[in-house]
Formats: sequence, structure tokens, C-alpha cells
Amino acid sequence: MNRKPSKKLIVFTVLAASLILASIFADWLCPYDPYEQDLSLSYNAPSLAHIMGTDTYGRDMFSRVIIGARASILSTLALVGVITVLGTIVGVICGYFGGKVDLVVMRISDFFLAFPGLVFALAVAALLGGGISNAVIALAVISWPKYSRVARSQTLSVKAQSFIQAAKLAGDNPGQIIIRHILPNIFGPILVTSMLDIGTMMMELAGLSFLGLGAQPPIAEWGSMMSNGRSMLQTYPWVVLSPGIAIFISVVIFNLLGDTVRDYLDPK
Repeated sequence: MNRKPSKKLIVFTVLAASLILASIFADWLCPYDPYEQDLSLSYNAPSLAHIMGTDTYGRDMFSRVIIGARASILSTLALVGVITVLGTIVGVICGYFGGKVDLVVMRISDFFLAFPGLVFALAVAALLGGGISNAVIALAVISWPKYSRVARSQTLSVKAQSFIQAAKLAGDNPGQIIIRHILPNIFGPILVTSMLDIGTMMMELAGLSFLGLGAQPPIAEWGSMMSNGRSMLQTYPWVVLSPGIAIFISVVIFNLLGDTVRDYLDPK
């Protein structure tokens, strides 16, 4: 593909990269210690000193939102990476080899897809216990079938092409065919699916934390921060709105990036 990336693709890529870099280098970007408590500063309204105000314990909300990006964004990217790789491997194997393995695995994926995703994730997370890592595992358990379906359908389509038959006649074994011919040809749809899934996974991960099944105090994570401050929405709204705005902005940026990548890879 020799088409030049559009300005919109460049802009959203830069914005998404900025969010990721900010989450990686959050320690250096925080103007205050996000975990330092000072009760004399409790519930200070947004000001020049604390642009997002302070929380119950006098902690700077802007610093906590920045440090919370590490748990929210990096955990989401790790989750999407795991389900993309796992689902793609399963889908390619099922699509290329078929037979009983394909039948059994697809019925298992049907079982997972038959349940509402977040409800199933709640049940799995409750069994595993709290913690951001267990929330990621719970969402990974119920999210991989989507990628296996996409990878399987794309593999079946590519497998029927004449160049695959030519590769077999040239002596390539299944592993070589999958790595050299199938994976490069299905990379686009898989990439688009994963990019469009980042925003969804971020909200579901924040939802688990909001319900107490994700990140646990004192770890700063946007969903748990909203949960801890939800009773103060009417009196001290910045405690809830600050992480909520962070989630909104991040989800919008990653969703727009996913849409732009899809348009770039498939302009039709």
C-alpha cells in the first residue's frame, strides 16, 4: 500500500501516542505526589494551584488523573494485545486446519458469545477476586472469540486463493504458509478490529473497577476514582468528573483513530 497517510490519521496517531507516552512517563508529569495526603486541603475546588481540585484526602486530582492513566491505558492496551494474539492464533488454526478442532473451538466461542460480555466478565472477576490483573484476565476470557471469528473467516478466504495452492506445490509446510502468506493478508482486518476495541475495553475495565472488581485502593485508576467519589457528585463534582473526562477523551481519541485506520486500510 503506497497511499500517503491522511492528516486526520496523523493527528489521531499523535494524540493516541501522546496518551500512551503520558501514561508511561506519568511519574515525571505529575505536579504533585498523587498519593500524598493533606487533610487541610480536602475538597479544594479547581484553582490555579490544583487545576482539577483535590479529593477527600487532599490529594491533587490532576496528578491522580495522570498517574491513573498508567493503570487505565496501559492495562487496556495489554488486554487488547492479549486477546488479539490469542484470538488470532486460535482463529487461524481453526480456519486453516478445520476438522474437529475447528468444530469444538467454534462451539466454545459460541458459548462465550451467548452471554452478555460485561455480565460474564463480572462473574469471572468475582471468582478471581479484585485487582487490575484479575480484571484484565476476566475480560480476556470473554473477549477472545471476537478475534477468533474474524481471523477464522479471513483465513478461510485467503486459504481459497490460488497462491496458497502454489505455495503448497512449492513445498511450504503449514507453518510456513501461515506465517508467510496467511498472517500478512489478514493483518489489516485484525488490526482494525483491535483498534476499534480499545475504547470498548477501556470502558469495560473502568466499569469493573467502578464496581470494585478491578483496581483496588490506593492504586489510582479512573474507574475506581469515579467509584470512590460517586457519593460526592452533587457537592464536589470535580472528584468524579475529573477521571470521567479523562475516560471520555481517551475513548474518543482511540475510537477516532480506529475509524481512521479502517478508512485508510479500506478506503471503499
